[in-house]
Amino acid sequence: MTTDNLDLAKCLEEAKAFHGDLCAGVTLGTRMAILGLKAIGIDDPKGKDSKYLIVFVETDRCATDAILATTGCHPGKRTMKILDYGKMAATFINLKTDKAVRVNVKNKDGDRVQTREEIEQNPYTVEYAMMPADELFNIMEVSVNLKPEDMPGRPLTIVTCSCCGERIMDMREVVEDGNILCKPCASNSSYYSPLLSYSN
Repeated sequence: MTTDNLDLAKCLEEAKAFHGDLCAGVTLGTRMAILGLKAIGIDDPKGKDSKYLIVFVETDRCATDAILATTGCHPGKRTMKILDYGKMAATFINLKTDKAVRVNVKNKDGDRVQTREEIEQNPYTVEYAMMPADELFNIMEVSVNLKPEDMPGRPLTIVTCSCCGERIMDMREVVEDGNILCKPCASNSSYYSPLLSYSN
């Protein structure tokens, strides 16, 4: 086993360089990645094992950068899937063995609601993020239903939305009354509102 690839100090340095600083979130994400990789039998995620690894992350915060830096998985390579659930959790999948584990940070605050002001006054620290793993993390073996259209590689299909005319890859279209629609057109909602078009 090439344990040097998952050395905590080395991985933290790589995550810090990628993210820009070493905060609690980067520390947590790095440790989550190392725990997850070891649990599924991946010891060289950026080398010989890279084609066998997919990661689902459940937040769009610092931990995701750390997981990317530690695993070598990227959204653009379709080896990292970002599901923004706002949770400090990630699932690591070994495609060769089908073993998958979900690692999440334990809830130590119960049902207490924290405001931004409280969080700023009492932020999570790197010291907190370095607590013993069994006190800080839950690790659970899981099953993930990966579909062919979720796998790395070239798109399986590319179709055109009958409403906006834009192209849709990887079977992300919706069919309504025989019409092919992109998800924003099908739901009549989008994250943006058009103001001015710059193309003809």
